Amino acid sequence: MIFSALGLTKVVHVPGIARYDLILLICIAAQIGMLVARLETFDELKVITMFHVIGLGLELFKVQMGSWAYPEDAWSKVLGVPLYSGFMYASVASYICQAWRRLELRLSGWPSAWEATALAVLIYANFFTHHWIPDLRWLLMAALAVLFRKTYVYYTVDGKVFFMPMLAAYALIAFFIWLAENISTFLGAWRYPNQEAGWALVHWGKLSSWFMLVIISIIIVVQLKDLKSYLRKT
Repeated sequence: MIFSALGLTKVVHVPGIARYDLILLICIAAQIGMLVARLETFDELKVITMFHVIGLGLELFKVQMGSWAYPEDAWSKVLGVPLYSGFMYASVASYICQAWRRLELRLSGWPSAWEATALAVLIYANFFTHHWIPDLRWLLMAALAVLFRKTYVYYTVDGKVFFMPMLAAYALIAFFIWLAENISTFLGAWRYPNQEAGWALVHWGKLSSWFMLVIISIIIVVQLKDLKSYLRKT
């Protein structure tokens, strides 16, 4: 839906409304439609809303630091960040929730709650702190490799159960988000410094950023599901 909105608003201009504002309205309508059609539950909406907050917090900081920019004007921009950008992060959470339910995901060898949560906090903090202190992403990725070395994800397709290492799942999701990022920047969703003179391929280094962001996303979903299960039992 977001890709469709980006593509449509690239070629179709509605008089009196800025493109980014129109994309925001489309995203809101799509979210309401998914709830009404019961494609998403209210519990899933709570998780998705959390990702809106996390994503917008990151966007507000990164845009101010010059990591990327949203070149078009809009009423719905706050400190240079259009509010529709939160939906791009929320769509990752929506994907995880949908995959969990539709593919009947199960995990084995998942690290303890405090280990997973601590790592997620450190990863998110590094997105901010690396502007002032050395980037710790490679140390964090080494810690990830150790922490999730025995973790597997099981999923069901057409009644058959398959599995893969969780680290491989993280990498695959990150790669496809990176592809989506290339399409999004081509359609003018945002712009990196190396795209000032014209569109260029998003740097491969962004794969590691998405790899870590995907891990944060899945850790949050897993811990919230564990908390919900615990509250039901008590």
